[in-house]
Amino acid sequence: MIAGYNTISMGTGRKEFNPKKERPGLEHYLKEAGQATLSHIGGGARVDEGVVGNFMASRFNKQAHLGAFMAMVDPALQYKPSIRVEGACASGGLALVTGIKSVLSGSAEVVLAIGVEVQNTVKAIYGADILAGAGWFQRRKEGQAYFFPGQFSDRAGAYYQKIGREKARLAMARWYRNAIENARLCPTAQEFENKTANLESQGLTEPNPKSFTAHLNVFDCSKVSDGASSIAIVSEEGLRRCGVPVSEAVEVIAVGHAVDDITTLPADPTRLDTIAAAVKKALETAGITPGQLATIETHDCFSIAGILGMEAIGLCGEGEGADFVLAGHTARDGKIPVNTTGGLIGWGHPTGATGVHQAVTIWEQLTGKAGAAQITIPAERPYGLTVNMGGDDKTVVAIVYRKTT
Repeated sequence: MIAGYNTISMGTGRKEFNPKKERPGLEHYLKEAGQATLSHIGGGARVDEGVVGNFMASRFNKQAHLGAFMAMVDPALQYKPSIRVEGACASGGLALVTGIKSVLSGSAEVVLAIGVEVQNTVKAIYGADILAGAGWFQRRKEGQAYFFPGQFSDRAGAYYQKIGREKARLAMARWYRNAIENARLCPTAQEFENKTANLESQGLTEPNPKSFTAHLNVFDCSKVSDGASSIAIVSEEGLRRCGVPVSEAVEVIAVGHAVDDITTLPADPTRLDTIAAAVKKALETAGITPGQLATIETHDCFSIAGILGMEAIGLCGEGEGADFVLAGHTARDGKIPVNTTGGLIGWGHPTGATGVHQAVTIWEQLTGKAGAAQITIPAERPYGLTVNMGGDDKTVVAIVYRKTT
């Protein structure tokens, strides 16, 4: 993968965001992200295929048929194959998988992958109903008003019983602190301008079931976001065609893609079994262990998802995620830096863009292009991992990347 780009993740928390003023639409974000990547690979003439990852533009923006926007991004893309893929919050990851398969099949040497979502078009409570479509909507009436916060609140409550509420809440507050501290180093992050002094204290705000959920507060949640991310997926021939040196590319060495029955509840709310299955497949294909990873971008739509994700990835044992986080292992100076530009809680969660954003962040880190957010990539651990989850652990894409030499 080469030439990654992220727009600003726009929403509350950005000083330029004003819900009473007209804001950019899908077309703006698609064009900004797509053109930025194309400018680094020689334009649309170098591209064979395009793919757009998006979840709910048909409801948030009343716009379907997104694949046909590629020719708007660059006239040289006219008449070239382009599709839109969807898998809830894993739509961006599925866009990457689709591009990877095209390159592996030989149908394309260069694929332009764009993830996009514009969600600040409706009030939060109406958005919650739209986002409930990432789950089994037939269960909508059984859930809370804020459907997905309710789902992960239930997971948090089960985790409290498993390891103790106080420790779990402390770890969730630490996760929030790490997310915001990392976002402050990334100018495109939604929480870049967050000036809160005591982040852990804020993260420990007591949940209020009367206004939100029983076990999560608003700081445990990713925010509503607008934005797009793009990256080019290329073969070795495509790399030469684009004139990009191998030092500015990351090698994709393994993919794990797993799904579970969307109509069923989790067998154990304290486990993310589909993440575990997808990551296991990816790591085994890559021939590495979790301990060989230099950095991870994981799907922390909620702080509890981040903690449970550490267990599912295999960085610690079942029930040990809170201790792992509280020991500082996931901080940017820890054993395995996680979500170095803020993740979904800190950088933002423009749903269909998230999986591509994760890939862009890994690309930046492994090529030394992360700016103030840059971490050290040890020579003996040249690997990165992205984990993009759709719904309540129902569709997962895990990808292993390697720093090139």
